[in-house]
Order: sequence, then structure tokens, then C-alpha cells
Amino acid sequence: MERLYDVIKRPLLTEKSTSISEKQNSYVFEVATCADKTEIKEAIEKLFEVKVKDINTMVTHGKMKRVGRHQGRRSKWKKAIVTLHEGQKIQLFEGV
Repeated sequence: MERLYDVIKRPLLTEKSTSISEKQNSYVFEVATCADKTEIKEAIEKLFEVKVKDINTMVTHGKMKRVGRHQGRRSKWKKAIVTLHEGQKIQLFEGV
């Protein structure tokens, strides 16, 4: 059970992800960089008790950041767009 929470880190709630969830029945999550699509699918189905139709993943590379003359890089992270079957829904913050 702990591995499920290691795979799914947090939901991404932005304007774009909210519009995707309303129009396409899809939800966006930040996931572990080492997780593959089958692990993500199992974790979503067990945690939220829904049926997953499709998963798209992408790695967002870290940006270069600078403070004064010191330069560094943010770490890369992975996000997954999870599409659910018709009639399925994940209750993230609706009705709170």
C-alpha cells in the first residue's frame, strides 16, 4: 500500500488541468520519475476505485535558476494525464 503513495505524489490543479478534467474526463498527477504507465494505472485504480482508460506521461525538465551570481537547476519531474472510462469520476476537491 505504501508503494501506491510513492508512485502518485500529488494532483496538479492548474487552469489547464481543470479544463481538461471538465472536458475530457482526465486528471493530471505528479508521479515518481521512475514509475511506468502500468504502475501508475494500478495505483490510480486502487487508490480512487475507478477504471483507467488511458495514460499519457511526460517528463518536465528542470529550469536553470539564478540568484545573484550563483546558478543552479531545478530538479526534473514527471506528470501523468489519466483518462477515465465514461461515468467514472475522481473526487479531488469537488463538494468541499
